[in-house]
Amino acid sequence: MPIAGAMDRYAYRIANILAGNQETAAVIEMTDSGAAFKFDQEQFVAVCGADMQGKLNGKLISNWSSFFVPKQGELRFDAAISGCRTYLAIRGGIEVPPVLGSRSTYTRAKIGGYEGRALRQGDVLYVGQDSAAPTGPRRLQSQYMPQYTPEVNLRVLLGPQDNMFTGNAIQTFFNSAYTIAGQADRAGYPLKGPKILPLGKEADIVSDAVGLGAIQIASNGRPFIVTADHHTTRGFAKIGYVIRVDLSKLAQAKPGDKIRFTAVAEQDAIKALQYEQQTYNMIAAHSK
Repeated sequence: MPIAGAMDRYAYRIANILAGNQETAAVIEMTDSGAAFKFDQEQFVAVCGADMQGKLNGKLISNWSSFFVPKQGELRFDAAISGCRTYLAIRGGIEVPPVLGSRSTYTRAKIGGYEGRALRQGDVLYVGQDSAAPTGPRRLQSQYMPQYTPEVNLRVLLGPQDNMFTGNAIQTFFNSAYTIAGQADRAGYPLKGPKILPLGKEADIVSDAVGLGAIQIASNGRPFIVTADHHTTRGFAKIGYVIRVDLSKLAQAKPGDKIRFTAVAEQDAIKALQYEQQTYNMIAAHSK
């Protein structure tokens, strides 16, 4: 069973902070284009991530902000004009039954979330009780808002099978720009660009565990980045792993966008993770 859950962990966490929720409260993730939501009662909500030109009762809302939706209010989202995924958090979270300790939806196995599937027109959602601290309407400070661009740089830890590739192949991997293929989805991002050739005839291995952010080199020599709904085992060599912090940047990239890789050390990845947690703490402190 994969982790599933939010593709963009950063936008998800910030949305819950702005909504005054516990950090694991269930939210709604929208990809590429949004939906319309009618509220039977007044609710306090937050919207973060891609700019889907959200409107409350016909008036534009600010992204990366929290606000009240009045009783019988309508919140509507259109196609994303910046980024790829938008997160809607409601104070208290979305009330869905936990599965294996999670409220995430894994649609490939049809489990979790709302009936194990994507939402449809006419679905009725209920508000849960996963609120944390009282908070009021606010907009996130600009220095904490990511800027989504058509070229993304991802930091990478080499291994565990980087020894299956020549030095020239690894150099090609880090010096090249790759394009996200149209088949990119929640399971992974296939990339188009220069081939990464292994020392042997192919980069196949005995199937082993695959973690979030793994960069597999498929039999066609092209990189494939594993994301939230990934297979838990695969038989392709993993040249490296995208560090956890940078997966949020990848989640907001779309087919046609460019990807470049930069090698970092383990201590750099740890520092990035620590800085991200400090950011959450600072934003949460300002919400009180």
